[in-house]
Amino acid sequence: MDARRPEALTVRHIPRKLKKDPSDPPDLSDLTDQERWALYAPWLEHRHSAVRANAAICLIHQTNYLLDQQLRRLEQDFLKEGGLRERMTRARLAARAQQSQK
Repeated sequence: MDARRPEALTVRHIPRKLKKDPSDPPDLSDLTDQERWALYAPWLEHRHSAVRANAAICLIHQTNYLLDQQLRRLEQDFLKEGGLRERMTRARLAARAQQSQK
């Protein structure tokens, strides 16, 4: 499915239809697996195998995009906050400082 075709856009924009406020990010986490499946069922259960395959490819692209976004955010957080050892050291030093104040 070409990413610009109406069918691809329809599949990609399904989460946007569920938003209560247009400024909110799409969130399907409060839906059950069956409810999420039902959103995409018209394409994933289509009688033509090409439509099913294209819908799966669309969802794979969407997943890759979201994973890329998550990796970028994790990288920003790492650069800003440091790694696990750095955060553990800061927490340990803060705990020691609190104990010494008591």
